[in-house]
Amino acid sequence: MEQQQQQRRRQQSCGGGSGVLSVMAGIGRGGTRRKGHTAALSLFAVLSVLFTCCVRCVDGVKPSNVVLILTDDQDVFLGGMTPMKKTKALIGEAGATFVNAFTVTPLCCPSRSSILTGQYPHNHEVRNNSLSGNCSSPLWQKGPESMALPVYLNKQKYQTFFAGKYLNQYGVGDAGSITHIPPGWDQWHALVGNSQYYNYTLSVNGKEEKHGDSYEKDYLTNLIANRSLKFLDDRSPQHPFFLMLSTPAPHSPWTAAPQYQKEFSNVKAPRDGSFDKPGKDKHWLLRQPVNPMSNSSLTFLDDAYRRRWQTLLSVDDMVEVLVKKLDSIKELDNTYIFYTSDNGYHTGQFSLPIDKRQLYEFDIRVPLLVRGPGIKPNQTLKAPVLNIDLAPTILDISGLNLSSAHMDGQSFLGQMAPSLRNASTHPFFLIEYTGEGHLTIDPACPKVGPGLSHCFPDCVCEDAYNNTYACVRTLDSQDDLQYCEFADSESFVEVYNLTTDPHQLENIVKKVDPAVLQIMNQRLIKLQSCMLPNTHYIPPVHLSPA
Repeated sequence: MEQQQQQRRRQQSCGGGSGVLSVMAGIGRGGTRRKGHTAALSLFAVLSVLFTCCVRCVDGVKPSNVVLILTDDQDVFLGGMTPMKKTKALIGEAGATFVNAFTVTPLCCPSRSSILTGQYPHNHEVRNNSLSGNCSSPLWQKGPESMALPVYLNKQKYQTFFAGKYLNQYGVGDAGSITHIPPGWDQWHALVGNSQYYNYTLSVNGKEEKHGDSYEKDYLTNLIANRSLKFLDDRSPQHPFFLMLSTPAPHSPWTAAPQYQKEFSNVKAPRDGSFDKPGKDKHWLLRQPVNPMSNSSLTFLDDAYRRRWQTLLSVDDMVEVLVKKLDSIKELDNTYIFYTSDNGYHTGQFSLPIDKRQLYEFDIRVPLLVRGPGIKPNQTLKAPVLNIDLAPTILDISGLNLSSAHMDGQSFLGQMAPSLRNASTHPFFLIEYTGEGHLTIDPACPKVGPGLSHCFPDCVCEDAYNNTYACVRTLDSQDDLQYCEFADSESFVEVYNLTTDPHQLENIVKKVDPAVLQIMNQRLIKLQSCMLPNTHYIPPVHLSPA
C-alpha cells in the first residue's frame, strides 16, 4: 500500500495520475473532470497487489523471466512493422500491441538512456549522441548508469545478459575503454560505437573481440541471436533471467543478410500524409528544405526505405528462433517478451530526406508489443505508454518495490495484465530534445551558416543547435493535443490538434484560445521541473506562454 501511495505521489508530481481538466475546451470541445477512483476500487487494487506479492512470497514462485528486444530507428508510423510478420504473430497476437507508444526523446543515445534509467533526459542528462552531450560519458557512468535497470535486477537475483548496440559512444575515445562493463550485467557482449552489421568490435565481458565480413560468423543480428541462445543453455534454472537484445537493424548502413537483399524490390516510401509537404508554418529547420524534393532525393530515400525493411527480416528471424528456444526449455509461459525501438524515423516527411530528431509523430512513435504471463492474446491497447515506463514495468514484474527506484516512468503491467495490477496511465507527458550542430560553417553549404549538422548534399540539414525543444502531449479519450516550445531566438511555438490533423500539417498556435496555451505551458513547466533525488540538475530555459 505504501508503495502505491509513493508511486501515486511521484506520478502526480511528474504528470501522471488522473483527474486532468480537458484542455481542448478552448478549441470548441467541452471538457469535464474525470472522477477519481472510488474507495472500493482503491481497496480492491491494493488487495490485488498484496495478493500477488503474497502468492510469490508464500509459495516461493520464481519471478518471471524478461526479454527486451530493442531495434534501432524502427518507425511504426510509416509502416516499419510491415516486414515483421513472425514478430507480430509470436508476440503481438500472443499478447498486447500498444498503438500509442512513444519515446520521450527521438534520438538513439538519450532514448536508450531513458529506457535504461526510466528517466526523462533532463534527469539522466544525456542530451544527444555526442560525448559532449553526455552519451556514455564518465558523468553518465558515475551517475545514472550506476542506478539503471540491470543494477536493480541483479539485486533481485536475475541473471542478466546484454548483446548488441548499447550507447553510441560506448568504448569510444574519452568515453572509456571496452574494459568498462556497466554494473548489473552478468554477460556483456556490447558493440563499440554506433550500429554496424559487419567489421565491428565487441566488448565481450570487457575484452576486445574484432569481427570481419563473414555472414556466418559476423553478421551482428545473427550473432546477437546465437549468443542469447547459448546464454539460455548455460543459465541456472534456479534463478530468473533478463535478456536485452539490441539489434543494429534497421539503422544505417542498412546491410541486409544476403538472402534478403532482393526483397521488397517494388516498395517505395509512403507518399501520403506529410510526405514532401512544405513546413511553412513550422520551426525554421522545417522551412529550409527544398520543396518539392528532387528526383535524386526521392530515389535515395526510396532505396533507404527498402533496405531498412530488408535488415528487419533478420530481426524477425531472431524473434522466431528465440521464442522456439524458450518453448523448448519450457520457459516461454513464464517469460515476458517486450519488442520495441529507441525512436521512430522519417523518409521524406515535410521534405526532410531521412533521419529522426523531430517532434512529429513519425519520429516519436515507436512499436511496442508484449507477451507474457497474465497477458491475454490479441489485445490492442490505446492508453499512452512511454519508453521511460519500460524499466518500471520490468522491475514490477521482478517483484521490486518500485518506490525504491528513482524513475519518472510508471509500470504499465496493469494495462496489459489487469488481473495482476491496477492500471494507471499518463494523461499528459513530455517529449524533449537538445539539438546538435557544428560551430563552423560547412564549406559545401556556406549559405546555411554555422550551428547545423547532418546536412545532405543539397544543403538540407536535419539538425541544429536551436532544434532544441520541449513538448507536452495530451492523449486520452477526449484530447490529442501537442504543444511545443523551441529554445531559439524566435521563441517559436508549435501546436497541433492531432484528432483533426493526425499528420500535423497545420500549426494552430495562432488559432487556439490563449487560455489553452497557458494551460499547456504550465504543464510543460511542471514536467520539465520534475526532479529526481541524487541527480545533478541543470534548470531548463522556459519560454513565456504564446
